Amino acid sequence: MSDLLVGIDLGTSNSAVAYIDRSKGPDAPVLDFPIVQTIRPSDVRPQALLPSALYLQHPDELPAEAYALPWDPAPPQIVGEFARWQGSKVPSRLITSTKSWLSHAAVDRTAPILPWGAPPDMGKMSPVEASSRLLLHIRNAWNHAHPQGLLENLEVVITVPASFDEIARSLTVTAARRAGLEKFTLVEEPQGAFYDFTARHRQNLGAALEAVSLVLVVDVGGGTCDFTLVKVEDDERLRRIAVGDAACLVGRTFAVAVAAIVEYENRCV
Repeated sequence: MSDLLVGIDLGTSNSAVAYIDRSKGPDAPVLDFPIVQTIRPSDVRPQALLPSALYLQHPDELPAEAYALPWDPAPPQIVGEFARWQGSKVPSRLITSTKSWLSHAAVDRTAPILPWGAPPDMGKMSPVEASSRLLLHIRNAWNHAHPQGLLENLEVVITVPASFDEIARSLTVTAARRAGLEKFTLVEEPQGAFYDFTARHRQNLGAALEAVSLVLVVDVGGGTCDFTLVKVEDDERLRRIAVGDAACLVGRTFAVAVAAIVEYENRCV
């Protein structure tokens, strides 16, 4: 199990996990890890994606067996698909877009401010703590499936937006450590995509980049849009030379913008 390398995409809308067994050599396949979560009351099963959503349930709202997990009969909060579904009915208890909050310089990202707009008397958590709870769920799901290769003992890669500032990166590190992870590396998402490109073309990378001097990597995500510029040197070395600022008009916010345009057009008809 020590040969396993695990990658975690801690996304704004959804999170995902994949891994490789390095003992199988450079051509080892990348395998997806379906994440066990509650889908609907008492319906627990693995899914390819874990919605990056937490629902802070009221003690009298749902019976514990409705969201019990194989490793915890009474989780302190609901994570994933059921959280998103239940939160659509009670939005004041739903936390989403945690990664965007981590990079929000206008708020105290270590203060209990989420869910934003929740009643003052309701317990809240900070963006750091919410990110940590998402990672903890992933860790518990992995450990339940791999008791002989616990995630805290493996090498882990966690992706972050290239536009994250040093504070957001540091807070991501704090969240990962609170989730019990220590052996991890942060990798910028566009760079991760470009690493994948170079790995797929390792036998003919020179030909693939022939006559190319600059490569623009665009990562359109659910809450951040990243741009990274990579320079191809004369000796075929690759060097990142620039990153763009985060843009928010992507993913679900793009859908909201389209809906607003459609609504406006309908009013004009």
